[in-house]
Amino acid sequence: MVAPDPVDARLLAVLAEQGRAAVHEIAQRLGMDPREAAMRLITLSGSGLPLLVGVECDPNGLRRALANAAAYGNYLGPPPSGSYAVHQSGPHQVQQPYGPQNPISQPFPAQPQPQATWGPPQSAGWVRADQPQPRAVSRTGKIGTALEADSLEGARLSIQLVEFVDPADFLFTAAGYKLADGERAVVVHTEVTNTSQVPYTSLPDMYLVLVTKTGETVTKAPVSLSSRPAHKLGVQPGETAGGHTVFVLPDTTDIIQVRWSVRPEVDLNTLVWTVED
Repeated sequence: MVAPDPVDARLLAVLAEQGRAAVHEIAQRLGMDPREAAMRLITLSGSGLPLLVGVECDPNGLRRALANAAAYGNYLGPPPSGSYAVHQSGPHQVQQPYGPQNPISQPFPAQPQPQATWGPPQSAGWVRADQPQPRAVSRTGKIGTALEADSLEGARLSIQLVEFVDPADFLFTAAGYKLADGERAVVVHTEVTNTSQVPYTSLPDMYLVLVTKTGETVTKAPVSLSSRPAHKLGVQPGETAGGHTVFVLPDTTDIIQVRWSVRPEVDLNTLVWTVED
């Protein structure tokens, strides 16, 4: 068996330490994208190492999530193969490829209904007579605004952008980190309230990004500040959880938006806060 590369070795070391863990938890500890961690672990499992990569779910919650996604017409399966940007402290940005994804899943077909429909598909007039129309929910706001979204598990969330600190170099250096020449730090404080009876099991800021004036995105840095605690995994029903997300970016980059998504790609649950100069 060929010796694993350094990234694989770190994955295996964390897994050996815990014995059993979710892929996104391992990825979070290493500051990796969960998709890359999953692909690497699957590859290592097939190489003869004594490890098993599995998946576990709440069947009822998953069925509800699929039904909700199909009703909104936004379940398109996993993203296509490509590359994603990893922004790390230092003068360089690293592009890391990840392996091919599974074939695109198709949404569960809706049961035929005798009621009539009106308007072209996917338009506001395409409504079944036997079902209520979706609530009108605002997906955009400014700093301080609380916006609503639904998780993949079916949890209803209210997410507030409490604070946007730019620059936050003093917070970054006070925690013992060092910025490279030409870099600056940004800290975003968000609070997530689970207003449903369904647990939210993901990391609240997993796909929180900054949007630049040129339309590019900046992903979070794999660091946490002692004076500004990071988000913890999951938000239980009725609970409000706050956390701080740290970004490191070129000093000349103009940020115009903060964007939150339940998945890596933009969808109907994506929330956007405008950052004013």
